[in-house]
Amino acid sequence: MGMRSLAVVVLLILLAAFAVANWGAFTAPTHLTLGLSTVQAPLGLLMLGLCALLVLGLGGLALWVHTRSLMELRRQVKAQQSLRELADKAETSRLTQLQAALEAATNRLASQIETAQAQLMDRIDHLEREQARHVAENADSLAAALAEFDQRLTGGPGRGPRA
Repeated sequence: MGMRSLAVVVLLILLAAFAVANWGAFTAPTHLTLGLSTVQAPLGLLMLGLCALLVLGLGGLALWVHTRSLMELRRQVKAQQSLRELADKAETSRLTQLQAALEAATNRLASQIETAQAQLMDRIDHLEREQARHVAENADSLAAALAEFDQRLTGGPGRGPRA
């Protein structure tokens, strides 16, 4: 129980104790003027009744204000929850888009690597063929040079040995 509620309860208890202690004075009839007419009624009971109506009215007003604030709070909580769900969906969508973009980039890089690898293999094959051709040409040239050199050393046809 809050401090204000406790203070109100204590004041009501004190008012009730005062009314009980002075019950005779509260119920004593007196002449009351109501504007155009005069009546005889207990002033204490009339004032106690008006005080009770005032307390009930203020309590009802407080209850109505509290109920309205709770309803507004509930509406705001629902709105906040729907916004949170919308943000979660947007985040999930962004993550899905990011994953798709990463997969596309990975696939593109993989295909570029495969293309580059195929081109590199073709280039290596071409260079190996060129090297083999150069080796064969150099081997033929070397064989011809060695044959000529051997022919000169051995004194082949039309030439004599050099001395």
